[in-house]
Amino acid sequence: MGETLLSVQELCAWYDRRKPVLTDLSLELSEHEVVGLIGLNGAGKTTFLNVLSGLHEGFCAKKLVMDAHPAEVRDRAFQRQRYTVFAEDTSFSYFTFREYITYVCRAYGIKQPDVSEFVTGFRFEEYTDVLIKDLSLGNRKKVFLITAFALKPRLLLLDEPVNGLDFVSTEYLYRLMAGYREHGTLLFSSHILESITLTCDRVLVLEEGRIRQSFAQGKVDAAGIREALLL
Repeated sequence: MGETLLSVQELCAWYDRRKPVLTDLSLELSEHEVVGLIGLNGAGKTTFLNVLSGLHEGFCAKKLVMDAHPAEVRDRAFQRQRYTVFAEDTSFSYFTFREYITYVCRAYGIKQPDVSEFVTGFRFEEYTDVLIKDLSLGNRKKVFLITAFALKPRLLLLDEPVNGLDFVSTEYLYRLMAGYREHGTLLFSSHILESITLTCDRVLVLEEGRIRQSFAQGKVDAAGIREALLL
């Protein structure tokens, strides 16, 4: 792990301002680390990722800093350093995978990378020219996962990344996630302990709108995390 990549201080988020989902949430993400975000249903994991993705309007924060500079989630500079794979995504339904990744690379201003390794790893060879709307849930997820890992953003956000995936693709995804620290920083939410224990440098426990507990490298084990969730 390196210097701080992203710092969030006292973030609050809501759908109804009288009933905040996140309250004074603060965290720091370092360069080149893999961080898992866990919590019971309704803890606010998806809301937080949506805030960082620029999709949730009801929020405020005392400070949001990227690379030691003030940042805004909808600023172009911030957007080009971040990519999100959502738990479910029905956007770009009339694109094929090849059309979608071409579009994304142009939007991020980068040369289109070779995706053959990821296509093979996710066993997606048959589907690269199929409209996204005609793909199964798992194969739609692969469109966005392949794009994410090919793009290699400095900050990669994944919301429940294994949902809908078959066994082989899940195992391949775990290897990609665990190795992502070589390229950037990965923050992901999950309710599956295996995905946490096999990939993370650090785990953050979200409860009642705040980070209540964290597990540092070497202490990420299923028993401790399970106890933290059930207490």
